[in-house]
Amino acid sequence: MDERKATVLRAVVEAYIDTAQPIGSGALSGHGDLAVSSATIRSEMASLETEGYLASPHTSAGRIPTEKGYRYFVDNIGGPGRLGPTDTRRVSDFFTRAQGAIEGRLQDTSQLLSSLTAYAGVILGPSHDPATIRSVQLVLLDPGQVLLVLVLSSGTVERHEIMVDDSVDEDVVARAGDRLSLRLVGTTPTSVPQQQPVGDAALDGLVKLALHAIGAEPEAGPVYVGGAANMAGQFDAVDTVREVLTILEHQLMVVSMVRDLLDRGLSVAIGSETGLPLADCSVVLSPLMVDGELAGSVGVLGPTRMDYPRTLAAVQVVSNRLGDSLAKATDN
Repeated sequence: MDERKATVLRAVVEAYIDTAQPIGSGALSGHGDLAVSSATIRSEMASLETEGYLASPHTSAGRIPTEKGYRYFVDNIGGPGRLGPTDTRRVSDFFTRAQGAIEGRLQDTSQLLSSLTAYAGVILGPSHDPATIRSVQLVLLDPGQVLLVLVLSSGTVERHEIMVDDSVDEDVVARAGDRLSLRLVGTTPTSVPQQQPVGDAALDGLVKLALHAIGAEPEAGPVYVGGAANMAGQFDAVDTVREVLTILEHQLMVVSMVRDLLDRGLSVAIGSETGLPLADCSVVLSPLMVDGELAGSVGVLGPTRMDYPRTLAAVQVVSNRLGDSLAKATDN
């Protein structure tokens, strides 16, 4: 694509993002980067439509970007934009105050993303809290049922129910709890050390079951969605809003979409690229890294006419700050 045609396309996309109205050649004639006549702009827009970058909705004289047009725009904007001073301070203040259980931080962070972008913030959290284990407790609930409770340095409490032989009594449970505490406190749920058997079948069996419960990897980390209601104002069609909200309510669909996009190396997915029936939606994603390890993802779901430079900046900044915040929770 030559430079003039690319400039016209960029101007159409930016104008449509701002107005949500089809863009005519007259609306671009005063554009600072287009020192050409309306007739020339009109000719370039017609060519862009023929090539599939623009479309004419209904009988309107104006044009709107297609999925192909948005993709070209995103691929050529030169990376994320920059957050303004006010939003930068909001992010800084938020993470300065962030404390408490990881679940609360992630949910609040999804709301922060939503408030920064006016879209839906989506965070796929770590399948295990990355904080260290502060205490381990085993409690005999009923014959054949033991409750394992982990208290983590972040304030998170993990509970695991363990089914055991009816012969396991409170003495075995107490001794197993002491043994687990001795070896697990100070480690993380993802780095559980192996335990050497001591020769007591009941004790060794309970310890093995507890370690398996801690180390078992969930199918997916939890999903936190903030500002889903914001999506209602982004679309004219009620059916579209209903479809978007329905998808956001189904955790497995969101997890599958995020994993597939990250596997494909996509930081921005537009329309059909999301793999879901979201023709009018785009997703902006960033991996969530904690101490150099992939721990989840941070993203935004919004309309295809989203402000991509600003959204990319918000997702990138929040993802980096969230990763640092979780890393500190791990160290505490």
